[in-house]
Amino acid sequence: MHNYKNLKVWQVSMELAEELYRLSAELPNDERFGLISQMRRSVVSIASNIAEGTGRGTDKDFARFLNIALGSAFELETQVLLSTRLGYLKESQQEVLGRVIQVQRMLHNLIQKFQDKA
Repeated sequence: MHNYKNLKVWQVSMELAEELYRLSAELPNDERFGLISQMRRSVVSIASNIAEGTGRGTDKDFARFLNIALGSAFELETQVLLSTRLGYLKESQQEVLGRVIQVQRMLHNLIQKFQDKA
């Protein structure tokens, strides 16, 4: 069992969630039930699956939840890219994409660590 609050990837994903919530509040209201909702679900899923995985009994289970979190991070990347293409994100706001990619790399590295153990 791992303490998810001590995991750097969980901490960074929580910072990403806060940043994304603030950023998505600036998107057009007509996207409230579309893109905004999807982006928020994806970003919350990242941190949530990391936390849930730590409560599982085995490293294999933990790695499975990390993979789910990674999938959510790729969903979020796509949603941020679409927001950019639609002109919803200003250039200064696009730094969130770098944070998404950082989380993806961190998750990938952690998954590799647990897969190498198996």
